[in-house]
Amino acid sequence: MSAAGSPVQRTVLITGAGRGIGEATARGFADAGYLVGAYDLQPCAWAEGDDRVVTGSLDVTDPAAWESALAELTARSGGALNVLVNNAGLLYGTPFMDASYERDSALVDVNVKGVMYGCRAAFPYLEKAVSPVVVNLCSASAIYGQAEMAVYSATKFAVRGITEALGLEWGPKGIRVCSVWPLYVGTGMLEGVSTAGMRNMGVNLTEGDVAGEILDLAEQTRRSPSGLLGRIRGLVGREVHRPVGQQATAMYLASQIGPGRVIRLVNQRLTS
Repeated sequence: MSAAGSPVQRTVLITGAGRGIGEATARGFADAGYLVGAYDLQPCAWAEGDDRVVTGSLDVTDPAAWESALAELTARSGGALNVLVNNAGLLYGTPFMDASYERDSALVDVNVKGVMYGCRAAFPYLEKAVSPVVVNLCSASAIYGQAEMAVYSATKFAVRGITEALGLEWGPKGIRVCSVWPLYVGTGMLEGVSTAGMRNMGVNLTEGDVAGEILDLAEQTRRSPSGLLGRIRGLVGREVHRPVGQQATAMYLASQIGPGRVIRLVNQRLTS
């Protein structure tokens, strides 16, 4: 509550918000009443003139850029950040040896370092918030390594690990850390990409499908009881990873109960 007794507006920072899933997520949070920090390599043109949105430049591989963006946004929220959405990411879909050291490095820098740097920089602001949550964009490719997307898949395994580890570390502090796991989403990221997995399973998710799940996770966290009970639920009572769509859900659930050799065989059939 504010000093006047009115509710304090919840605040969210979203990376990679210039288009695609990031833009859809930012618009969804704005419509839900949040103060939205929509950041990308360049300020988001779609947000110009929208007083619900703070937009600016953020290179997620630059710790100083993180510090600047967070200070700018939280200056309007009393120093607190309720939600961090680590969405920025890169992808290439080719046989491993058709790529290069440079492309590998770019994916690791953005997809892995960007998430780690964001979590580290945002922590003091999350600590000050009510019902804070971090939502990391993971992928169904973190279930089993994907042919023709080896490096992307490896980065998403890293995001899975970061999410799980920080969920354990930060849960007792009242900060929920979770992730969403879509399969193939019809965004600009997949333009010019055609892997066997995409051809076999299709591209069946939209930006809005993923954005809706991200917002739901944030609102689910907000609705949960605070205090000791809320912290216990944050550790053991709520999902850490949320698959998006029927295909990803089926694959994720199968991976939880099926023997590793069966999961490998199914994955091989789907992606070759």
